[in-house]
Amino acid sequence: MKTIEISAVSRTEIGKKATKAIRKQEHVPCVMYGKDKENLHFHAHKNEFKNLIYTPNSYIVNLTVDKNNYQAVLQSIDFHPVTDEILHIDFYSIDAEKPFKIDIPVKTQGFSKGVQAGGVLQILRNKLPVKSKVNNLPDELVLDVTELGIGDAIRINDLKKQFSNLEFLDPQSIVVSVNVTRLAKSMGNVGQESAEEQKTTAEK
Repeated sequence: MKTIEISAVSRTEIGKKATKAIRKQEHVPCVMYGKDKENLHFHAHKNEFKNLIYTPNSYIVNLTVDKNNYQAVLQSIDFHPVTDEILHIDFYSIDAEKPFKIDIPVKTQGFSKGVQAGGVLQILRNKLPVKSKVNNLPDELVLDVTELGIGDAIRINDLKKQFSNLEFLDPQSIVVSVNVTRLAKSMGNVGQESAEEQKTTAEK
């Protein structure tokens, strides 16, 4: 899986006053959970997080705090309700030998038979939550849709066969489907009505 580097400074004071002072410097207060028995409080300039947050990709974060190195994953983000400024970020420390949860982006490849026949490809999940060890994680879940006809779909059970090293946590069965368009339905109805009219005329 892709990695991203973030450099930060530890926090010794975690009260409201200290948090306000950090944000005034355009830094974002953060917490990393799962590190031994203690949580790690730190902060970094908001620009450190742009490539991590404003992207469709998922990353393993190589986090450096006071010259100490950790591996972590993004867990949650709090945004300001008006300005959308980043207020707080939670990370989760990972162990290379233990499975953990992370969202993996979904990407399709191929030109499906259903789309060629007038259908529309619908991706119902842009990312899927999985559980796995870090070495087994792909950058993305690439799904070949070439053989999908109208009404066909790729389901979670199909992915379990393709990505056997991953444990899928999303209960939603359908990931990608090819559906008939409203125009196609309309054209189908028009065609059916025309055929019925021709049949009626022929009988007369």
